[in-house]
Amino acid sequence: MAKNLNKPSLANKLAKRGDVIKPAEIINRQNRADNVRDIEDLVGGAGSSTSIYFSRIRTRKQRLFKGESLKLEALKKEPLSPTRVPPKINKKEDHAVTKIQMGSATVVKCKVVQAADSPLRIEKIKKEMVPQIKQELHVIESQEVLNSIKTELEPQVDPNLYQEVQAPHSLWYSHLENIRIMRNSKTAPVDTMGCHRCADSKADEKTQRFQNLVALMLSSQTKDQTTFEAMNRLKERTLTPIKLKEMPVTELENLLHPVSFYKNKAKYLKQTVEILMDKYDSDIPDNLKDLVALPGVGPKMAHICMAVAWNKITGIGVDVHVHRLSNRLGWVPKPTKEPEQTRIALEKWLPFDLWSEVNHLFVGFGQTICTPVKPNCGGCLNKNICPSANVEIKPKKKRDR
Repeated sequence: MAKNLNKPSLANKLAKRGDVIKPAEIINRQNRADNVRDIEDLVGGAGSSTSIYFSRIRTRKQRLFKGESLKLEALKKEPLSPTRVPPKINKKEDHAVTKIQMGSATVVKCKVVQAADSPLRIEKIKKEMVPQIKQELHVIESQEVLNSIKTELEPQVDPNLYQEVQAPHSLWYSHLENIRIMRNSKTAPVDTMGCHRCADSKADEKTQRFQNLVALMLSSQTKDQTTFEAMNRLKERTLTPIKLKEMPVTELENLLHPVSFYKNKAKYLKQTVEILMDKYDSDIPDNLKDLVALPGVGPKMAHICMAVAWNKITGIGVDVHVHRLSNRLGWVPKPTKEPEQTRIALEKWLPFDLWSEVNHLFVGFGQTICTPVKPNCGGCLNKNICPSANVEIKPKKKRDR
């Protein structure tokens, strides 16, 4: 249905009644926002002596629909007071730039300063900038110190050193130098709990040699910490050949547990003690052939025992760590499957004067960084020259100790 266009408006109705709306006063909306009225406030009739100004735009319901008030509307129209007027900034003159040069690095600090700022405000800004500048200077100094240390620690390889060595990998000496640096910066379990640390320093030399041999026999496929604790339990019972001979096998097994294959090792120790007391006057053999002939003693143990107990270098002690690292670094002409194969391959080309330190270096490096599973290639100095860097290592079924 169409709208009734002839419907009289409110103004027409008032005009027919003879009422004329003549406001007696006009209220300034900016100054007296509270007195503004709505059309609903129109009251009185023909006899009303007071004319009221009302809003011609919106009704009260429309104006207060979102909680809006006329006071806010009036405030928006008010001119800003002097305290609200932002100061003008001279873009050419009001930028204070501070440069601090240190070496090749430059620190630039920018701070906008008002042209009309007082000296007190400028001093305040300077005090705020000083801690930030000092902090950045400290960062720069620390970075330069680290860079200098890194430069000093980089291996300085003499091109004429070991020039005639026919190594499987041309950068083998760089590998060795980097491993030395990493071993000096981080302690490994072998440094504090290795076989050379298990003997009683207060005992006589013969007893110390015997204890070195016992520690090596227990260390096979066993972590250094477990071997060290077992040796401490044995030393509390006075670890000598005669005491070990008199000890019952069950008691010895309890002292060795949880060393790997502790029952077999207890049997080997009993047999070894009998041989040492009968043939060597309770001492250990001073040659490789007789050491290998002892029950439970292999080539790796014999070479290390000769170095630790008798201070004689007879070969390279290759355990699982030396075997693994030699293959990863490419120190063998072709991959080897057994530690004894690795030992033979290394002794063919590695200079004799390096044999004594290879085992200790590689064992500690294999315990801390180049671990059997998930090696830390990112923290290794050889990551750019190692043929096995970032190669995914699949864990074996049998745990590599």
